[in-house]
Amino acid sequence: MSLLFLGFITGLSLILPLGAQNIFVIEQGLKKNYIFLVCLICTISDLILIFLGIFIFEYFQNFLTLKVNFFLNLLLLLFLLSYIWIKIKKEIYYKNILFKKENNTLSETVLKTLGFTYLNPHVYSDTVFFLGNFSKNFLFNQKIYFGLGASFASILFFFAIGYLSKHLSHHLQNAKAWKLINIFIIIFMVSLSFFVLSNLINFYISS
Repeated sequence: MSLLFLGFITGLSLILPLGAQNIFVIEQGLKKNYIFLVCLICTISDLILIFLGIFIFEYFQNFLTLKVNFFLNLLLLLFLLSYIWIKIKKEIYYKNILFKKENNTLSETVLKTLGFTYLNPHVYSDTVFFLGNFSKNFLFNQKIYFGLGASFASILFFFAIGYLSKHLSHHLQNAKAWKLINIFIIIFMVSLSFFVLSNLINFYISS
């Protein structure tokens, strides 16, 4: 039971910091756009990566080299820039048009959720590397309890922010509120892009 709780606290501490994936989940909650599906994809992805890290950490430690991490950062940067550009275009396009809260289609939502999940190197550093390294000396049954605890933290967190955002959306049914939300998302994604770019530059300089 203590390892289950340890896994839960450890997993929650890793997932709590605000990131691109969390912002995307919150945005879909505010839009009431396939909330359950978005939360489900995020939690299943975390569960898979958590147990992959816990049980085959040594393999991933050798496989996910610095070059692979550089490639993932590059893909993430391109993905973020594309997302920012789409947001900016929508802000310009709807500037003088009656407010419309536009939702993504099912396929767009799935692809964007997968993109924000699997193109983010921090997802692998948190789940595969950190949790895998932390639990590498645990016995088999201890790994199971630890992994279940971390997985439960992901389930609780993603569904909480998704559905709490849905609840808050009732108070944000106006153009001004959504404009502020979109501006915040754009600024956050731009700052995140600069962070990813700095990682790429540091890799290039050090290599």
